[in-house]
Amino acid sequence: MIKQGGIALSVSVATLMAGAAFAAQEKYIFEVSVDIPTLEFYVIPSEADWIHLQQTLPWDIHTSTLGGLRKNFDVRTDSSAIEARLESFPFLSSGQDSRDDINLRVTFNGTELSHHPVPRQVVSREEAVAGKRVRLEIEPRAQPDGYKPGDYYGSVNIIFNVAAPAG
Repeated sequence: MIKQGGIALSVSVATLMAGAAFAAQEKYIFEVSVDIPTLEFYVIPSEADWIHLQQTLPWDIHTSTLGGLRKNFDVRTDSSAIEARLESFPFLSSGQDSRDDINLRVTFNGTELSHHPVPRQVVSREEAVAGKRVRLEIEPRAQPDGYKPGDYYGSVNIIFNVAAPAG
């Protein structure tokens, strides 16, 4: 009887050890977030998977042309028109000669934005109250001597606000 107990014990220990040897584990950690807008005013990307990622403008090697970026935004306010302005002058830089910087043209809902402190109306009161999907476009401005080789980086910072009610 003792012999059978010893065999049973050694089989169960071997089974436990074999299970540990063949056990596999995968672990994933990822960040999750949400930005829930107020219904009184919002300007949010229609496609949420790009806004916090670096955007690469397409370079056409065959024509030596630089393409732009086009993305949609959903906009709404319950009281007035929506205005926008650029926080700073938009350009791409290689960090080398500033004469090689690539200036950018930024339009929102067809209105070209400026870094002038006075914002421009980009969505009328009627459109904003109803809610609308509008387009953001970022286009490179032509370079007089063409684009110089290099790695270029920059950022576009847009400030949106509700226009003061017309009085």
